Amino acid sequence: MGLTGALLAIDAGNSKTDVAVLGPDGTVLGTARGGGFQPPVVGVRTAVDALAEIVGRAWQAAGGAALPPAFAQVAACLANADLPVEERELKAALDERGWSSSVAVFNDTFALLRAGVDEPRGVAVVCGAGINCVGMTPDGRTARFPAIGKISGDWGGGGGLADEALWFAARAEDGRGGPTELARVLPAHFGLPSMYALIEALHLGRIPPERKHELTPVLFRTSAEGDPVAQSLVDRLADEVVALATVALGRLGLLAEAAPVVLGGSVLAARHLRLDARIAELLAARAPEARTLVVTAPPVLGAGLLALDAASAPPEAARRLREHYA
Repeated sequence: MGLTGALLAIDAGNSKTDVAVLGPDGTVLGTARGGGFQPPVVGVRTAVDALAEIVGRAWQAAGGAALPPAFAQVAACLANADLPVEERELKAALDERGWSSSVAVFNDTFALLRAGVDEPRGVAVVCGAGINCVGMTPDGRTARFPAIGKISGDWGGGGGLADEALWFAARAEDGRGGPTELARVLPAHFGLPSMYALIEALHLGRIPPERKHELTPVLFRTSAEGDPVAQSLVDRLADEVVALATVALGRLGLLAEAAPVVLGGSVLAARHLRLDARIAELLAARAPEARTLVVTAPPVLGAGLLALDAASAPPEAARRLREHYA
């Protein structure tokens, strides 16, 4: 297949970026992967420059010549596009590249949602390093949250869970809090004898801060072994997931309908039994018609489906794209 009418799908997360060049029939013509997309850290222009390099490699993998190509549609699902003003700024930066006269920018959680549904209808909650929720309906209405940390009311995500686990473990060791196995297993994960040693290592940078994420699976294992403090954190995460989902469903008028609730991200995709059971229990009480599904397909699938939606592609194009990423 030639490249006439090709579409560009971008899923740019905090830790990695996936790009796919698609034919109008849903065929994947070329792909490329690169590093994370972090405009707050490096600036919008530098972040988009790095994105352009990945797009160029995907275009070349599809058999294209030098950029800029003329894509029929561009769907870019971008991390850190948390506020409408940020979406507009990023769209302007992508428009300057001249890749297409039709560029749509979404928060990257929309890629998860679209990957999990057959039409753009429902809500999605992602819990990986952070936590976020979005919803959409076929008529273009959306529901979303700022999702920029504690100042916007957020709690949870792998990073937040690790911080909470450290807080309880530190207080258990020094006597300010009750006992928990976390005080033993968290430092042991790094080969250290105590929480004091772990606190010192983190504070002085001997353990890089990004390695705190390694403690999230330790927390879940400790919960599964019956530690009450660890279990309380897992339960609170379930509460947060359901709170996000039900508020988004309510905003879209879907609370009493058989709407999908798509779950994804590394924490939710791990299928922790206690977490899954509590989410199901709470959703059954608050949104009894909702149906949950966990998506493990790469989110670039969702970006591709959004591009096909914008191109008014036939249903078989979406099926072909899903088969590629199955």
